[in-house]
Amino acid sequence: MFNTEIFDKSNKNPSNIVPSKLSLDSNIKFRCHPGVSCFTACCGSIKIILTPFDILRLRKRLKLEADDFLLHFTAPTFLEKTDMPGVCLKLDPDGRCPFVTPVGCLIYSDRPSACRYYPIGMANFHEGAQENQIAEEFYFVVKEPHCKGHEEDKTWTIREWRADQGVDLCDEMNKGWMELVMRRKSFGLQATLSEQAKKMFFMATTDLDRFRSFIFNSSFLQIYELDPETLENIRTDDIALMKFSFQFLASSLFGTQGMKISEEKIAAKVEEHKKKQSEAEKRAEETYFELKQLRDQMQKDKKIS
Repeated sequence: MFNTEIFDKSNKNPSNIVPSKLSLDSNIKFRCHPGVSCFTACCGSIKIILTPFDILRLRKRLKLEADDFLLHFTAPTFLEKTDMPGVCLKLDPDGRCPFVTPVGCLIYSDRPSACRYYPIGMANFHEGAQENQIAEEFYFVVKEPHCKGHEEDKTWTIREWRADQGVDLCDEMNKGWMELVMRRKSFGLQATLSEQAKKMFFMATTDLDRFRSFIFNSSFLQIYELDPETLENIRTDDIALMKFSFQFLASSLFGTQGMKISEEKIAAKVEEHKKKQSEAEKRAEETYFELKQLRDQMQKDKKIS
């Protein structure tokens, strides 16, 4: 899986990607600052997919509830060529990021992951996206014709660039979400998510306030068993809740291990299944005897005639 789409400017590819596999210790030559002639040019005509961590960090910065942030600053989209719903940053009427100004970014310290990655992309290859599987990772450079940052006399390793941009934290926070998208992609478009599954995915990955309410104000805790520490963490800590949402979605959508269903709920389901099976057998038996009686009556009528 290439994570190019979260910073893709046109959703096309391609020739802008330099065809070389790079490691964390590979050197790149790049620097962006107000002195370059293209400064903030990359902040327009761009599709920025927002990760759950981006949404959380931005709405905290803007002091907005999740639904207000989503309404005013995002637009609906689908993730990585899947049917998984997400959001992208809503551009202004001029097609530019609403937070960019001639002198730079108004929310720079809390800018989205996409802005931090550029111009270094990372590729993950996951055979079938199985649990506990180590993915092959490498890096590549996105080199667009308009960008003059590549002409700056500043050389550093990809490791140094990522540390400077705060990418490692984003990767840590986005990992569970990216694995969900990767796992969905591995199934292909011949398999589709139900509408209910799409709604659950969207709520859990974009609106933590609503997801928390769903956990504590529905039958959720009657179905899933959570230890007291986890319960307290997801009740009070948004980061813990976000990571829990990834675990829950992996379990509910793809059947991964990690979420424990209540033994009482399992027993009730088994009993319900047995009851339905018993009722079905009873109906089948009743139908059999009705047909037998009908056949016997037809034979009796035939003899009389």
